[in-house]
Amino acid sequence: MTARHSESSLRVVLGVTGGIAAYKAVQIARSLVTRGHQVTVIPTVSALKFVGRPTWEAISRSDVPVDLFDGVAEVTHVALGQQADLVIVAPATANFLANYAHGTAEDLLGTTLLATNAPVVVAPAMHTEMWENPATTENLATLVARGVHVIGPESGPLTGQDSGPGRMSEPEDIVDFALSVVGPQPLAGQKVLISAGGTREPIDPVRFIGNRSTGAMGVALAQVAAALGAEVTLVHGSLEVSLPRGVDCVFAPTAAKMHAEMTARFPHSALTIMAAAVADWSVQPAPEKLSKADGADWPELAPTPDIAAELGASKTAEQQLVVFAAETTSDDEELLVRARAKMESKSADVVVANRVGEQVGFGQTDTAVWIVQRSGAPVLSTGSKLTVAGHLFDVLLSS
Repeated sequence: MTARHSESSLRVVLGVTGGIAAYKAVQIARSLVTRGHQVTVIPTVSALKFVGRPTWEAISRSDVPVDLFDGVAEVTHVALGQQADLVIVAPATANFLANYAHGTAEDLLGTTLLATNAPVVVAPAMHTEMWENPATTENLATLVARGVHVIGPESGPLTGQDSGPGRMSEPEDIVDFALSVVGPQPLAGQKVLISAGGTREPIDPVRFIGNRSTGAMGVALAQVAAALGAEVTLVHGSLEVSLPRGVDCVFAPTAAKMHAEMTARFPHSALTIMAAAVADWSVQPAPEKLSKADGADWPELAPTPDIAAELGASKTAEQQLVVFAAETTSDDEELLVRARAKMESKSADVVVANRVGEQVGFGQTDTAVWIVQRSGAPVLSTGSKLTVAGHLFDVLLSS
């Protein structure tokens, strides 16, 4: 993701709370410093059990206040928040989110957050059960309603043998996202419609036709669009990643439902991005579980509506339509040929062509895509889903 922010140095407060992901926050501090920003790290007492004060001071090249009564003469507990251009909290534990949502100020990080008018970005990190607990959900909803920006968490390995939603986003993604929040918002006032995830076409009450899409790309696109000021609606099917905060999320589990939701919202959207993996075929589902032993007749496949083609046929000159093209070919030239053919058949303005397969393209992994426009050379974008999403918006906003 390319950060859209002033070239001048920003005064950034990096809050670090007591989770194992604190070690990754060292890279956040380093990245901010190397980009020329002034960084003050405020670790909680618990955070210092994971990464010591000398490390933070060496990386940030600045003194590290910890205690609420550090720098009393300078009124540090208020001044840091007042002077900040940006506040990032990473990792943001469940305990921190609860305290922040309820406005407690029992430590230096708490008072700093209450005293700041700067944009605040939090990067949650915790075990899946804690992330999915209703208390955490409500606390995050409260913070988002107050204007706090949230990035992540991702799905992946956690502490011990656990794996699932709750893994902190990668440091560079957090930095890029946070810096975009304080930059210009070229999509302010515009409605952006994004589809994500795979659809599941029921065969009977037990089985369905599905695909490997996790929705990670669509969620990343929604996060970037929201950071750039857009009013974002995410129409999603099956997801294996957390829904983005601050975005209107609409569940559309089947191709028919996604068709209905997308066509209803499309006329009001300035930009529409079709990142969902919509099934090409569906069946008339049986009311009871089908069984080979009973000699049941299996339903025949029928084509699903071509959502992208319908949207392309009805779009106005003021609207932009971006369509993803997932292909398994290993040949770049063939990939681009197919992308251009899809551009014409869907009347799309931009096609994002990417390779997919059992171990390629899906999930929280780095990816590589070709961004194909109607004029100009194709653009290759590589990196995390958030990085690629940011690159796509760079291309769209510069065209």
